[in-house]
Amino acid sequence: MSWYIKWVSTNILLSAFIQFSILGTLGELLGIVAAKRKPSNKAIEWLLKAIVWGFLGILVKYSFTGFKGFLNALIEIGFWPKFLAENGLLKALCLSLLTNSMFGPLLMVLHRTTDNLISRARGYAGIEKSLATLAWFWVPAHTVTFALPYELQIGLAALWSVALGLIMGFTKRKA
Repeated sequence: MSWYIKWVSTNILLSAFIQFSILGTLGELLGIVAAKRKPSNKAIEWLLKAIVWGFLGILVKYSFTGFKGFLNALIEIGFWPKFLAENGLLKALCLSLLTNSMFGPLLMVLHRTTDNLISRARGYAGIEKSLATLAWFWVPAHTVTFALPYELQIGLAALWSVALGLIMGFTKRKA
């Protein structure tokens, strides 16, 4: 575990890119398989998706860092109750609520847009299901994530992408 901590601490953005590139793409692929659909056999599409997932990982890393500062600034000027940030789990919940309500929708629309560009598709049908995951999946998941040490947060966030891919895949399963 110490090698991992050293690697993510030394290679902050690269490690976010690599972890999301691999795990985000894996979650997407497993979701397709769980839904009993046939994944694309075009290697270039999967390569592009992996690159997009990597850049999304960098954006997530920036948002995790930025929203910690944002929460501290809100507390400092009296816009957020200080006692909520004094308890580790409540602070993690506050960070998760802020991140997922303000950054989450933007990230999901960006992700759908890049998916559409890669697959040459149009429209945003079904995005409301993705947006709903912010409340029932991502807020609780990121509460756990923000309760962990800083060095472990991006790795767990990328792992959550695998879990959500499977959950969404099973809910879309064809009879």
